[in-house]
Amino acid sequence: MSGSIIATRREVADLAGVSEATVSRVLNGVGPIKEETRIRVLDAANQLGYVPSNLARSFARRKSGNIGVVLPYIPKARLFSSYYFSEILSGMGNTVREQGYDLLVLFRSGEETPEYESFFRMQKVDALVVLGAKDEPGEREALRKLRESGHPFIVVNQHFDGENFPEVDVDHEEGSRMAVEHLMDQGYRSIAFLNGPLTYSNSLDRFKGFEKALQQRGLEPDDRLLFEGNFGRRSGYAIGDDIAKRIDEVDAVFVANDRMAVGLLQRLRELLPDQERFPAIVGYDDSDSADICVPPLSSVRVPFYEMGELAARLMLTACEDSSNGAEVFKEHPRYLLQAELIVRDSSKKRTGG
Repeated sequence: MSGSIIATRREVADLAGVSEATVSRVLNGVGPIKEETRIRVLDAANQLGYVPSNLARSFARRKSGNIGVVLPYIPKARLFSSYYFSEILSGMGNTVREQGYDLLVLFRSGEETPEYESFFRMQKVDALVVLGAKDEPGEREALRKLRESGHPFIVVNQHFDGENFPEVDVDHEEGSRMAVEHLMDQGYRSIAFLNGPLTYSNSLDRFKGFEKALQQRGLEPDDRLLFEGNFGRRSGYAIGDDIAKRIDEVDAVFVANDRMAVGLLQRLRELLPDQERFPAIVGYDDSDSADICVPPLSSVRVPFYEMGELAARLMLTACEDSSNGAEVFKEHPRYLLQAELIVRDSSKKRTGG
């Protein structure tokens, strides 16, 4: 009886009468092995209760065991408290852990040209998920290089027209159209729009949906009622001053995310104590804060958690394709999920008493 509490690969090799390298190849499914040898090694491992570590398997397969996720580095921003990032990361994290992988979070500065290939060269990751990407020349070039290198990657919540990058996205155009159509169904016609930066494709898509909904009713966007924030609560609060100045022209406001909508609501409550003058408001994301707003905030629900799950599953599939993970995305799949409008008190037509 061996005195070892935990069996080693050397003990398995001695019992099976093979080398340690052969044990490693058998247990990790690497390279051609005679069936007789494979059975002998597996029997020896079972007898000794030998279980290879995840780290050892990673080395044998020349893989890290990590799915990388790139996040933008924003000084003083609490990214992990953001509903958008926390939901997507939760969906990804739960999915990769179930398959024995880990999620490696990587930050990059918004001022530097991303070097995505370096994560693979340094063997930090087996696949890469890119969050917070902007449609900028440096970003496009970095993703082109990644695609040409054959490494598996996917972009989440950002579309690049004219490229063939694999993407998981949401139909933001339809989500916005539903929100504005709902406001017009309530009788509102003069609708302001607080959007995010146009370097994000979802901002462009939201504007398209906003414009389409108006045009379907014979209306056009009013340039005086178009505003741009940065998706942060403070930018919504600041733009509340501009909207309050035009309150006689504004029936309702469609806001591109809930954080800006919360800031806008806060500022309008300070500036417009007369609730009769308060505009109807619809936000976007349907974050946890939408339910606890005063009044409760109507919002377009985006399946962020499901986006994270899907991105992770696609990357895991790519990692398991030992010939070439990039082949999984050869046909340029763009996975497009659907949004849903959740109606609460903030957008309901008020009736006189």
